[in-house]
Amino acid sequence: MIQTKRSFRFWQWQTIVVSMLVYAIYYFVRKNFSIAMPGLTAEYGISNTSFGVVIAIASLVYGFSRFVNGFIVERVSTKVFMGIGLLLCALSNFGFGFGVDLSYLITGVHEGPQFVNMLVLVMGVTIVLNQYFQGFGYPPCARMLPQWIAPSELATKMSIWNTSHSIGAFSAVVICGLIMTNMGADMSGDSSIVTRIAGNLAGSIKGWDSLGEAEQTSRVLSYASHYGAWRWCFIIPAIVAIGGAILCFAALKDNPQSVGLPEIAETHTGKEATAGKAGAHKAFLRHMVFRSRWIWMFACANVFVYVLRMGVLDWGPKFLTEDRGMNINSAAWSVAVFELTAIVGTIFAGWATDHIFKGRAHRMCLFSMAGAVVFLGLFALVDMPVILSTIVLALAGFCIYGPQALIGIGSANQATKEASATANGLVGIFGYAGSSLSAIGVGLIADHFGWKAVFLTFIAAGIVGTLIFVGMWKAPRDGYARSREFTEKYAKDE
Repeated sequence: MIQTKRSFRFWQWQTIVVSMLVYAIYYFVRKNFSIAMPGLTAEYGISNTSFGVVIAIASLVYGFSRFVNGFIVERVSTKVFMGIGLLLCALSNFGFGFGVDLSYLITGVHEGPQFVNMLVLVMGVTIVLNQYFQGFGYPPCARMLPQWIAPSELATKMSIWNTSHSIGAFSAVVICGLIMTNMGADMSGDSSIVTRIAGNLAGSIKGWDSLGEAEQTSRVLSYASHYGAWRWCFIIPAIVAIGGAILCFAALKDNPQSVGLPEIAETHTGKEATAGKAGAHKAFLRHMVFRSRWIWMFACANVFVYVLRMGVLDWGPKFLTEDRGMNINSAAWSVAVFELTAIVGTIFAGWATDHIFKGRAHRMCLFSMAGAVVFLGLFALVDMPVILSTIVLALAGFCIYGPQALIGIGSANQATKEASATANGLVGIFGYAGSSLSAIGVGLIADHFGWKAVFLTFIAAGIVGTLIFVGMWKAPRDGYARSREFTEKYAKDE
């Protein structure tokens, strides 16, 4: 018995740690784009609105992919599915890194409207493909981890796992920030390139003319000195992703039974009573996911959580360079600090859910979302030094990532381990609808009304999300009792 417990804990933590690393790499080949965006604007004049449309379409594709793959992964090997997805993400990133070459081969020119339009098209196609393949990452984890973790400790341990989002994003912004400021060709002595970059920045950054000449020159030369560095923001992460896929194939285990261990007693759903009955699994999914009001409320709340989370993460570097006057390296580090505090906030939110709110993730979400609104309000409305702004933004990250993690955890508990991937697929598509709204909205609002209006929009979204969590206050911790009632009734009726 003792040996079985030791063996279980070993395999449980190996599954948690390895899947964390692999999913962090998924983020590494996904959030690299936000750091490359300012370089693409400087070199090719791509507008915030164009970026917003691409990000919005990609977000919808990712949400759709997570939804569809939530059904598929219930029936296949989770580790194989996850590893194949990471390999395909690597190929997509290679395609983006060499997008300039592809655009030149198609158009026959290196610059001008025809070339830029083709580059935007190539960029859009490769990002959309990457986002579809990104949807191979979370559903296997949503299926795998509830097999290894009991509901009574799911929030704590999955909140630790959820730091993989921030670890991956942190790695992306720091490493790609270093790439953007240390790699690329020094073209500061080429007057034609310097002139083109100056024109692109003047046409893309609202309020450019209000900057002093020295500030304008400094920004132009910083991009000209590292011309083409953005390409390496895709090529290097792609190489890392190949190694991550190999780790996934070699070290992950789908469930305790795959290594000769019994299932966790708390996760008994009674599904054996319906084994072999036609349509039983579909009926179980309908009852535990699509007819659960708590799952639908989590899904609606996720729209507003993702408006905040992806708004800051996708647009943070561009906002900080254009509105707060930071250089790209400082902006990258500011977003990195946001991600570091998000790690602490995620772990704290999981601990508090299990130890203060007795596993009721939705209650912790309420307090986290309210905190995010407060700190984003301070960031947007109070004039403060850059360092203090960074600290306040970091505190917002501490709060925002609690709901981001806990919505998935709460959905998994409500749907049970047998339907957790499907529930997270449904909740995820709502989240990335929010991400899509954020992408289009931020691009349009920033171009037409400025960045302050963007953050006022974030505050409004946060208030709506908070109110949804207020409506969930009386929800139960999990759906295992509900699942057993359903399977017993279904077995008798059939």
